[in-house]
Amino acid sequence: MRTAFGERFEITPGYLNSASIGVPPARVAGAVAAAVRRWAEGLDNAPAFDPDIATARAAWAALVGADPTEVAIGTAVSQLVASVAAAVPDGTRVLTVRGEFTSVTFPFAAQAHRGVTVTEVDPAELVDRAPGFDLVAVSAVQSADGAVADLPGLRAAGTRVLLDVTQALGWLPMDLTWVDWVVGAGYKWLLSPRGAAWLAVRPHAREWTHPVVAGWFAGDNPWNTVYGMPLRLADDARAYDLGPAWFSQVGAAAALPWLVALDIQAVHDHVVGLADDIRARFDLPPAGSAIVSLDLPDAAEHLTAAGIRFATRAGRARLAFHLYNTVEDVDLAVKAVRR
Repeated sequence: MRTAFGERFEITPGYLNSASIGVPPARVAGAVAAAVRRWAEGLDNAPAFDPDIATARAAWAALVGADPTEVAIGTAVSQLVASVAAAVPDGTRVLTVRGEFTSVTFPFAAQAHRGVTVTEVDPAELVDRAPGFDLVAVSAVQSADGAVADLPGLRAAGTRVLLDVTQALGWLPMDLTWVDWVVGAGYKWLLSPRGAAWLAVRPHAREWTHPVVAGWFAGDNPWNTVYGMPLRLADDARAYDLGPAWFSQVGAAAALPWLVALDIQAVHDHVVGLADDIRARFDLPPAGSAIVSLDLPDAAEHLTAAGIRFATRAGRARLAFHLYNTVEDVDLAVKAVRR
């Protein structure tokens, strides 16, 4: 199928699981397949992946409103959050919301041996409680139910913020220029393979933390600083770089520039329109999120029986809408639940 957003997808109706795994355009899947073929034929070399890494880094930077020099690469959100958590000062007090995805919170909780604490509060309390803490670590959109964080409120609170945008970037318009650390994975709404993730480290945040996982790719010139001492890290956010997963970066380099070029408001209106449509059909109020959490009797069993692809999170059926979804998907899901 070809979507209104100009790309062809090989997806079948009833896929409502983008909050777990985004489905790539056929062109992106083809780019990854071609890279795997080159590997199988022995035609690749490591530096040949550098242009894709740079392209994906620049595109992700554009999506979060950062300069590419402020963006580090990694393979998973928890890995990149850990590089921040391990570097914050002893005794740092971290605030989060109850039920937050643990890739955001576990890395900080693992620093308890040096006095780092993590306090959970109800989402409605987050903004009011933020000034009493050193750092807020939270997702822009909650994985379990799609709840959207009060980003303007957090900005006004003035506390340092680490924001996970994995469930938001690609469909939710956001001003992130004020956020100290922005982290996100590419395999959901950014339609990239698992194994590509990024961390924006604002200049003022670099004054508070420092790289602690200083691998070879964090060198000021990775191919010239790959052996021997002394320490020679990059003088920008690349000092936080972790070794790239090459094929994931190939896919990201194919997907992200296209996403940057889209009208994000049009994307938002499309996916949220579908999500709010299904909410309305079940007499639920609109939520302004691409993720729908259905707490209805036997919903998960009926959706599964109908072949709808979705996820179960926090005991509820979680549906997620993206670029390739249409009202046909809404119809299929509603029919399944009401059977």
